[in-house]
This record gives sequence, C-alpha cells and structure tokens, in this order.
Amino acid sequence: METTFVSTDRFNQSAFKRWAETRPATDINHYELTHGRIVMTPPAGWGHGEIEARMSRVLFDFVDSKKLGKVFGSSTGYNLPSRDTLEPDISFISVERWAKGPHVGRGQFLKIVPNLVVEILSLATAQRDRVEKKKIYEANGVDELWLVDPTRRDLTVFQLAEGRYGQGRHYGIRQTLRSRSLPEFHIPVRFLFS
Repeated sequence: METTFVSTDRFNQSAFKRWAETRPATDINHYELTHGRIVMTPPAGWGHGEIEARMSRVLFDFVDSKKLGKVFGSSTGYNLPSRDTLEPDISFISVERWAKGPHVGRGQFLKIVPNLVVEILSLATAQRDRVEKKKIYEANGVDELWLVDPTRRDLTVFQLAEGRYGQGRHYGIRQTLRSRSLPEFHIPVRFLFS
C-alpha cells in the first residue's frame, strides 16, 4: 500500500514555497499544504498516469479549440484563499477568471481558483481526495470537481450550488460525461479507461 506522510511542523504558503524550492530535482514525490501541514504523496502507478494523460489531452484539445481558457497538469500548484496549496491532477481556468488574475510569474503557484478540478484516485490519495481536498475545493469556490476512480472505472462529478457540492452525480462506464463548467463538452466514460 502507498503511504502518505504529513509534517508535524506548521507552514504558511510562503514558507511552504521556500521549502518546496529546496527539494532536490531527484525527488519525485508530490507535496501539498493543507491546514498548515505539508503532505507528501508518492508517485502514482502507470494506470493513474495513463488516465491523467488521456483526460488532459481531451480537455486541452476541447478548451483550446474553443478558446475557453487554460488547462493545467498535475505539476501546477494553487495557492488558494483558504491558505492551502494544492496540486490537482488536472485543472481548468476560464478566460474570464484568468483575465481577472491575480497573475504571478512562471514557476510560481497560481493564485486563481480554478473553475474545474480533476482528481484521479490512487491508493495513497483516495481518502484525502474524497474528503479533505474535496472540502478545500468546496470552501474555495471551485465550481466543479471530478473524482475519477480507476479501480471502479467510474467517476463522480460534484457541482457547486449555494456554496456546497452535495451528493454528486455518478457516471458509470456506459455513460457519457457532461460538464457544467464546459457546457458543450461530452465524452464516453469508457474512453477514459480504454
């Protein structure tokens, strides 16, 4: 089983950024800041990466062709208003949100709340993604959250309504995924797990 480690020391976003910059280039783990503590998760397996690549490509192509905004991969960190710094597997920021900013230099964590976040569950992250990170995304106003479950070969879409995600909508392998954040977007769920 993959293991997640949580720091005992507390950090703010600036201290976390400085700490992250000291990590050696050979460190392939992922680090996030939640509730003032650094959380380290190991790299995910190849199945996770394949789903991430497939979904990133489809989302990027759709967003780019319609000039809707920007799609980012799993190496993009977000300094959220809640003082948490998260690194979703995939994220989308609309043209409108991007234009409002605030803008930071390349290599810096974004300070814009994404419209859409995709988290692909793994042994090390599933519980955090379903509970802790979902609450953080909800509290910061992420309009839509997709939790992709490679084991069950399905996903759940949560849409913000009156500041809450609610129960979410389940999409099975034979259904077609649709998005409120990307109204014309649709894709057969089976494509994600081919």
